[in-house]
Amino acid sequence: MTTRIHDMPVYASRDGEVAASLYNLWRRARLHLVFPLRIELSGMKQMQLILEEDSWVVVDTNQYDLPILAWLEFQDSGRSSLHTPVVCKINFYHYMANQLQKKVLERMSNKLESLLNESGLPGDNK
Repeated sequence: MTTRIHDMPVYASRDGEVAASLYNLWRRARLHLVFPLRIELSGMKQMQLILEEDSWVVVDTNQYDLPILAWLEFQDSGRSSLHTPVVCKINFYHYMANQLQKKVLERMSNKLESLLNESGLPGDNK
Protein backbone atom coordinates (compact mmCIF):
# COMPACT_ATOMS: atom_id res chain seq x y z
CA MET A 1 0.00 0.00 0.00
CA THR A 2 1.60 3.25 -1.10
CA THR A 3 -0.59 5.65 0.84
CA ARG A 4 0.08 6.34 4.49
CA ILE A 5 -3.29 5.25 5.83
CA HIS A 6 -1.79 2.90 8.40
CA ASP A 7 0.16 5.79 9.93
CA MET A 8 -2.90 8.00 10.28
CA PRO A 9 -5.33 8.08 13.19
CA VAL A 10 -8.79 6.85 12.22
CA TYR A 11 -11.74 9.05 13.16
CA ALA A 12 -14.16 6.11 12.79
CA SER A 13 -14.13 2.66 11.25
CA ARG A 14 -16.95 0.35 10.30
CA ASP A 15 -17.75 -2.73 8.30
CA GLY A 16 -19.20 -1.99 4.90
CA GLU A 17 -20.06 -3.51 1.55
CA VAL A 18 -19.08 -2.69 -1.99
CA ALA A 19 -21.47 -3.42 -4.84
CA ALA A 20 -20.39 -6.44 -6.84
CA SER A 21 -20.47 -4.51 -10.12
CA LEU A 22 -18.02 -1.89 -8.83
CA TYR A 23 -15.75 -4.43 -7.17
CA ASN A 24 -15.62 -6.51 -10.37
CA LEU A 25 -14.89 -3.37 -12.41
CA TRP A 26 -11.96 -2.56 -10.10
CA ARG A 27 -10.65 -6.11 -10.45
CA ARG A 28 -10.82 -5.80 -14.24
CA ALA A 29 -9.02 -2.47 -14.05
CA ARG A 30 -6.26 -4.01 -11.94
CA LEU A 31 -5.62 -6.49 -14.74
CA HIS A 32 -5.49 -3.92 -17.55
CA LEU A 33 -4.41 -0.56 -16.09
CA VAL A 34 -1.31 0.61 -14.24
CA PHE A 35 -1.73 0.74 -10.48
CA PRO A 36 -1.68 2.69 -8.25
CA LEU A 37 -4.14 4.77 -10.23
CA ARG A 38 -5.14 8.33 -9.31
CA ILE A 39 -8.62 9.48 -10.24
CA GLU A 40 -9.60 13.14 -10.21
CA LEU A 41 -12.93 13.54 -8.44
CA SER A 42 -14.69 16.16 -10.52
CA GLY A 43 -16.70 18.62 -8.51
CA MET A 44 -14.91 17.66 -5.29
CA LYS A 45 -12.29 20.30 -4.60
CA GLN A 46 -8.73 19.00 -4.19
CA MET A 47 -9.92 15.42 -3.68
CA GLN A 48 -8.47 12.46 -5.54
CA LEU A 49 -9.12 8.75 -5.29
CA ILE A 50 -6.06 6.52 -5.25
CA LEU A 51 -6.83 2.98 -6.34
CA GLU A 52 -4.25 0.50 -5.17
CA GLU A 53 -3.91 -3.27 -5.34
CA ASP A 54 -5.57 -3.68 -1.94
CA SER A 55 -7.42 -0.45 -1.14
CA TRP A 56 -9.27 2.63 -2.37
CA VAL A 57 -8.23 5.85 -0.64
CA VAL A 58 -9.68 9.35 -0.99
CA VAL A 59 -7.00 11.96 -0.29
CA ASP A 60 -6.85 15.73 0.03
CA THR A 61 -4.17 16.81 -2.44
CA ASN A 62 -3.87 20.26 -0.82
CA GLN A 63 -2.89 18.55 2.42
CA TYR A 64 -0.09 16.38 1.00
CA ASP A 65 -2.42 13.45 0.25
CA LEU A 66 -3.92 13.39 3.71
CA PRO A 67 -6.39 10.46 3.77
CA ILE A 68 -10.07 11.37 4.10
CA LEU A 69 -11.78 8.03 3.47
CA ALA A 70 -10.59 4.50 2.68
CA TRP A 71 -12.03 1.15 1.67
CA LEU A 72 -9.76 -1.72 2.63
CA GLU A 73 -9.60 -5.33 3.80
CA PHE A 74 -11.84 -6.60 1.02
CA GLN A 75 -13.11 -10.04 1.96
CA ASP A 76 -13.22 -11.73 -1.39
CA SER A 77 -11.48 -15.02 -0.65
CA GLY A 78 -13.80 -17.92 -1.20
CA ARG A 79 -16.22 -15.70 -3.08
CA SER A 80 -18.57 -18.08 -4.88
CA SER A 81 -20.59 -15.66 -7.02
CA LEU A 82 -19.84 -12.49 -8.93
CA HIS A 83 -23.15 -10.77 -8.20
CA THR A 84 -22.98 -10.55 -4.39
CA PRO A 85 -21.58 -7.50 -2.58
CA VAL A 86 -18.08 -7.71 -1.15
CA VAL A 87 -17.60 -7.01 2.55
CA CYS A 88 -14.83 -4.59 3.44
CA LYS A 89 -13.68 -2.20 6.13
CA ILE A 90 -14.31 1.52 5.69
CA ASN A 91 -12.08 3.97 7.55
CA PHE A 92 -13.07 7.59 8.05
CA TYR A 93 -10.22 10.05 8.65
CA HIS A 94 -12.43 13.15 8.67
CA TYR A 95 -15.74 13.76 10.42
CA MET A 96 -17.49 14.65 7.13
CA ALA A 97 -16.10 11.72 5.11
CA ASN A 98 -19.36 9.77 5.30
CA GLN A 99 -20.99 12.32 3.00
CA LEU A 100 -18.44 11.62 0.25
CA GLN A 101 -18.94 7.88 -0.15
CA LYS A 102 -21.70 7.78 -2.74
CA LYS A 103 -20.20 10.53 -4.92
CA VAL A 104 -16.74 8.95 -4.84
CA LEU A 105 -18.01 5.50 -5.80
CA GLU A 106 -20.09 6.91 -8.68
CA ARG A 107 -17.12 8.84 -10.05
CA MET A 108 -14.88 5.82 -9.63
CA SER A 109 -17.24 3.63 -11.61
CA ASN A 110 -17.59 6.18 -14.42
CA LYS A 111 -13.85 6.77 -14.68
CA LEU A 112 -12.90 3.08 -14.67
CA GLU A 113 -15.47 2.34 -17.37
CA SER A 114 -14.09 5.21 -19.43
CA LEU A 115 -10.46 4.15 -18.99
CA LEU A 116 -11.20 0.54 -19.86
CA ASN A 117 -13.17 1.62 -22.95
CA GLU A 118 -10.34 3.93 -24.02
CA SER A 119 -7.86 1.06 -23.72
CA GLY A 120 -9.93 -0.89 -26.26
CA LEU A 121 -11.22 -3.47 -23.81
CA PRO A 122 -14.83 -4.54 -24.11
CA GLY A 123 -16.98 -3.16 -21.30
CA ASP A 124 -20.18 -4.28 -19.68
CA ASN A 125 -22.17 -1.96 -21.96
CA LYS A 126 -24.99 -1.55 -19.46
